[in-house]
Amino acid sequence: MTGTKDEVRAAVRATRRARPADERARAAQDLAGWMTCSPFRLEYDVVVAAYVPTGTEPGSRAMLEALTGQGVRVLVPIVAPGPPAPLDWARYDDADTLTSARFGLHEPGGDRLGPDAVAKAAVVFLPALAAARTGVRLGRGAGYYDRSIATASAAELVAVVYDDELVDDLPADPHDVPVDWVLTPGGGFVRCEPAADDN
Repeated sequence: MTGTKDEVRAAVRATRRARPADERARAAQDLAGWMTCSPFRLEYDVVVAAYVPTGTEPGSRAMLEALTGQGVRVLVPIVAPGPPAPLDWARYDDADTLTSARFGLHEPGGDRLGPDAVAKAAVVFLPALAAARTGVRLGRGAGYYDRSIATASAAELVAVVYDDELVDDLPADPHDVPVDWVLTPGGGFVRCEPAADDN
């Protein structure tokens, strides 16, 4: 995708708003299905950090339920009051524990585990507006996740997008944290290949 980050964000948001509800529902079902055939071991002793999709974001709570159904311990983010900062985390047990929170998000009501809890995750599923095959992830722009996943250095980082949001190239800044994989409803898990260094 060409253009500045803000231009690409605006284009993706417009496309997501126009995406039919039945297409979003099929995509959510497909994404949940990939949780049972991922390239990672997702079993009873594994910690995964994920997110609760809202609005037109790809996915649904079914993705989280698929993980917990396999015995995976799932952490989801908590956005603290104030300016953008590293995310706090709490355990996700089921949808009944979620309450409405800042920015229209849904968060569990359980104990807060602190920003460093994500360091225990073997896999981190990240929301994104788009992702490049080179590992560039385009988020909403506030930098919450880039600030948070620096401590998850051992984790596999997976951006979750719709099929048409996986592209060859995206604008990036030096502080952007690249992802290792992209997950799409139709293509499943795609391994990223960082661009060759031109220097």
